[in-house]
Amino acid sequence: MIKINNVSKSYVKGKKSVDDLSLEIRDGEIFGFLGPNGAGKTTTIKMITGILNSDGGDITIDGKNIKTEAIEAKKQFGYVPDSPDMFLKLKGIEYLNFIADVYNVSEEDRKSRIEYLAKEFEIYDNLQETLQSYSHGMRQKMLVISVLLHNPKNWILDEPMTGLDPRASFKLKELMRKHANEGNSVFFSTHVLEVAEKICDRVGIINKGKLIFVGTMKELREKFADDASLEQLFLEITEDE
Repeated sequence: MIKINNVSKSYVKGKKSVDDLSLEIRDGEIFGFLGPNGAGKTTTIKMITGILNSDGGDITIDGKNIKTEAIEAKKQFGYVPDSPDMFLKLKGIEYLNFIADVYNVSEEDRKSRIEYLAKEFEIYDNLQETLQSYSHGMRQKMLVISVLLHNPKNWILDEPMTGLDPRASFKLKELMRKHANEGNSVFFSTHVLEVAEKICDRVGIINKGKLIFVGTMKELREKFADDASLEQLFLEITEDE
């Protein structure tokens, strides 16, 4: 479970990128975080993961405070950032073993998980190649695999479908659903509203740093328009704001 309480962040004095945000991502759900470019999605995710410090408020992950118990909190989640450009001089297998070392994954577990996940995402035959030789989509697959290696309870994914081919995207959505059904949490941002509409248990919509809606698709339609698609609702809500 991820709890965000009254969190704010300013880059420019007087202008808040995230403004007094409170949100709870429950165990057993896929939560979609939606908003226009510059709305505060990535800033929020970077505060949850401890990459950025908030100006105020608290964030806890399974009861561990990301500021005061950073190491323990970071053990509770796996994070896919919005850019897959990481450790590009390493071979794929070297990168995955590095991540496994960081999270103390045993030799036996990492071997079986790497083989299973790399084959699922159709990248097993490329593990001896360097990451800089990979396409954007292949690097994205490697990020996703690395997140799953230590089997974290909470997944935090920033635009995880970007660059993935249809088969890999389908596989990731399957894994997200399976993970949530096992009592874990999945928190992901996306611009692909159709994906959010199909797989999310709840969504949150942020605009200009303010959270303007949290709830199910049914609740969203009841509040705004029964017969509208998520895309139509999203455009209407953010335009009004």
